[in-house]
Amino acid sequence: MTTGIDAPASTPPEPAAPAPNAPSRAARAAAPSQSRIALRSAGRSLAASARSLADGLRRAGRAVGAIAAPVTGVISPVGWLVLAASLVALALAWPLGWIELAFVGATLLAALLVAVPFVFGRMAYRVEIELQPRRVVAGERALGRLVVHNVGDGASVPSQLELPVGNGLAEFVIPTIPAGGEHEELFAVPTQRRAVIVAGPAASVRGDQLGLLRREVRWTDPVELFVHPVTARLKPSAAGLVRDLEGEITKTITDNDISFHALRAYEPGDALRNVHWRTSARTGQLMVRQYEETRRSRLLLVQPTSAEHYASEEEFELAVSVLASLGVQVIRDATRLAVATDRLRLGTATPTALLDDTCRIAPLEDAAVPVRDVVREAGRRIPAPSVLIVVGGSRAPLAEFRAAETVFGSDTQVIVFRTEVGAASRITRVGESTIVTVGSLDELSRLVRRVRP
Repeated sequence: MTTGIDAPASTPPEPAAPAPNAPSRAARAAAPSQSRIALRSAGRSLAASARSLADGLRRAGRAVGAIAAPVTGVISPVGWLVLAASLVALALAWPLGWIELAFVGATLLAALLVAVPFVFGRMAYRVEIELQPRRVVAGERALGRLVVHNVGDGASVPSQLELPVGNGLAEFVIPTIPAGGEHEELFAVPTQRRAVIVAGPAASVRGDQLGLLRREVRWTDPVELFVHPVTARLKPSAAGLVRDLEGEITKTITDNDISFHALRAYEPGDALRNVHWRTSARTGQLMVRQYEETRRSRLLLVQPTSAEHYASEEEFELAVSVLASLGVQVIRDATRLAVATDRLRLGTATPTALLDDTCRIAPLEDAAVPVRDVVREAGRRIPAPSVLIVVGGSRAPLAEFRAAETVFGSDTQVIVFRTEVGAASRITRVGESTIVTVGSLDELSRLVRRVRP
């Protein structure tokens, strides 16, 4: 039999208290993180120390190299090879027991020691390089003059002077020169090709006959000889490139110019000086004049130089000659001109400045750059030209030349000169562009006279 008193409900057991020395869960999770942080800090410290050590070693190496440069600088590549061979031979002679290797090593080392006296000695020279003339046309003759002055107190000893000329090297034996005297040497400069030929620096050379040691002393700065491209003589105001004296009319309508276009109704803000009073009185409404905008001619001359656009090196040189011929005549006509290639922006202040810069034009051997991109880059920092002339090779697609029409507005006339050695010279019209095929430079003057933009 049950009683009316309820039994007390059972209570859940209390969690066991953690051991006094047991770490908490957060502490256990933080411990690995702190270890990783410590390892990273140590790694960074070691890396910084290694960098500092490497920097210190590099500075020490440079300091040692600077101190040893007067000695190591006179050892030629052949001398370093002989020195290395002698050390290897001597190092192998003892463990292998070969007396022959010891003899070879000692002989090579002795050769270096015997060569040492040949690099000693001082010369008091003043050297001059003269090129006459400084500018020639490809194929013309150019001569150089090397003058050596002895500015020392006594007679000089015989020496050898080397003078780089373009890709070649001229060597001169300078005899004994009395104090205050001079010695002269003449040399010819090869000018068969358009180029900038650098003569110098002239350097005196002392060393042994075997070429183990070589000491050079430079006496001059380099001197440049400009070999200009062959150009054709064009007549003034060459055939349609520039025909206006006051400016050429464009399709842009403006409120203030000299070429009358039409009348329109007056609008607030119009200048009263443009009001046409006679028409206004007749119509009972104010009418103002409109004009066609005129501007002075500006010519942009561009040559894409990608080697893929030219069938041969001769064709590329013909294109440079066409570019130079057109540019020189436009400068003489006092027309504003900009000339550019893929990599160069040529000077146009004088014909000589332009011809000097054409000597530096070289084929671009990288991937072909589209003609449109070359034209866009050339015209990036100048106003839109009235005439755009593109000079290119026979392998450039006509579509690329036509794409150049889209770079500027419809007011810009586009003329393309395509060089094709030996081809029949002709003028054709493709789209809005005039295409002039140039087979030889002799035909350029006749073709330019027939061009009608």
